[in-house]
Amino acid sequence: MRLPLPLPASYGASDLRADLLAGLLGAVLVLPQGIAFATLAGLPPQYGLYSAVVPCIVAALAGSSRHVVSGPTNANSLALFAMLAPLAAVGSPAYIELALAVTVLVGLLQFATGALRLGSVANFISPTALLGFTTGAALLIAVHALKDALGLALPPGPGAGTVLRAAFTQVPQPGALLVAAVTLAVAAGLRRRRRGSPFMLAALAAGTALAWALERLAPAAWQVRLLGALPSPLPPFHLPGVQPSQLPQLLGIAAALTVVALAQSIAIAKAVAARSGQRIDANREFLGQGLSNIAGGFFSCYVSCGSLNRSLPNLESGARSALAAVTSALMVVPLVALTAPLLARIPHAAVAGLLVLVGWTLLDIPRWRRLARASRSELTVALVTLGATLTLRLEIAVLVGSALSLGLYLHRTSRPAMRTMGFDRDRGDAHRPFVVVSHTPGALPECPQLKMLRMEGSVYFGATAHVADRLQALRDAPAPQRHLLVMAKSMNFIDVAGAELWRQELRARRAMGGDLYFHRPRPPVLAQWRRDGFLDELGADHVFPDKRRAIAAITHRLDCATCAACTVRVFAECAERPGPGCDKR
Repeated sequence: MRLPLPLPASYGASDLRADLLAGLLGAVLVLPQGIAFATLAGLPPQYGLYSAVVPCIVAALAGSSRHVVSGPTNANSLALFAMLAPLAAVGSPAYIELALAVTVLVGLLQFATGALRLGSVANFISPTALLGFTTGAALLIAVHALKDALGLALPPGPGAGTVLRAAFTQVPQPGALLVAAVTLAVAAGLRRRRRGSPFMLAALAAGTALAWALERLAPAAWQVRLLGALPSPLPPFHLPGVQPSQLPQLLGIAAALTVVALAQSIAIAKAVAARSGQRIDANREFLGQGLSNIAGGFFSCYVSCGSLNRSLPNLESGARSALAAVTSALMVVPLVALTAPLLARIPHAAVAGLLVLVGWTLLDIPRWRRLARASRSELTVALVTLGATLTLRLEIAVLVGSALSLGLYLHRTSRPAMRTMGFDRDRGDAHRPFVVVSHTPGALPECPQLKMLRMEGSVYFGATAHVADRLQALRDAPAPQRHLLVMAKSMNFIDVAGAELWRQELRARRAMGGDLYFHRPRPPVLAQWRRDGFLDELGADHVFPDKRRAIAAITHRLDCATCAACTVRVFAECAERPGPGCDKR
């Protein structure tokens, strides 16, 4: 597979500077997160740092997104822990071997998904569902940051509800609250006044300096929790050692984790792309994630995917290309090795302050207002997805939102519009266009024998019930028009059920002494009719390329006695049928 270049064609010195600064920030942010996520996964802390290096580099080079940063995540860590804990003692060598083997299997499944070009499933994650997901993720980022921003005493890996309850029931630690507030204020102020500045790094430095001052000048109650000493993040090469008999069970675990990781990765990639304007190649994202986990599993890394907590700060800090993610991973090792004493002084509250700002920037209030004005049904989809993101796992929330969007689409397409057509009274020329009768106050009366109906939408198995009911209602009218001309230009698609529907309508029309005709059906529709024999039953002379020929042919097939008594005379051709017996046929 040819890896794409990480740099766009117009890449310059200013872009390099922005990527290096964004990479430095990403490296700093991942230090506490990597350690915390590894703990959640039941692994020693250094495995979280390992997983922030190799997978991050491989995914950045092999994927399509310029801003997604891969690595350990909360959801992957908790899922891995839940699935492996029954198989081995948590944190034991056997447990670690299982985690590494599962990571390789996850990578193989992800790579196969991309190689088979199944990335098109990502197209079914609608922008409306993504809005709800992004907003929910923003709130989750901010809520989980409250733990360190307020200095709350909580167990590892608390849920959002636990954090919120503690925020309202526990007294905030004053030093942590002050450090988080100052960091947030500095970052927000610099971001507003100097958009291109490294505002996050400057704010982190300000928070660290304040924590240092509090340690020396303030009483003990104002002391804040620091990152402390960090283990070496240099990932060693290691072949996972598991028994062949364990592989079937591990493959099942890997399949579940693959769904979790891919759903998170593609949702995050699309959410970030929606803000950056970049187009995402889902298949290449899947390939990149697969390669990153295959390589990671052999370098002591556990399951990784696109990280929301790192990708969004990466974008917000001004990253221009995938080089920012690569830089972030490469800087982790020297940062820990060369600046360990300084990094140990970074307070958790300062990192929390930055994450609160990231969460705030994702709350796209103007877009929510536009959505509320534009469509209540789409707003409902976004709100349900938002609620699912806050209460369920991230990948489940994406599936819920996508399922709702698909359900809404199916509901709309299952009820294609069927509009009665006629002519405008004010246009008396022979070339007058068709008009929708219900939308035209001056429309001429309908012909008592010929109904002209425009189909707007596909007639597939989900729509046949609605279309059949409408056609039945037309036939059951007190004075039914026995002939039906269907304007089929907007009938884009039919399936076997749709073709059978028109066959039944043709037989019903002929049974009542009328007939069925079509005006300008599309080539795919005609091809379907030829395949299933409907066109032979209908007759090629019942399909017309334009309305003038259709009206001219159909009027000469109408009942003469009815035409003789008719006073409507809506068609120009009616002048050729002026009297009893229809002498002038």
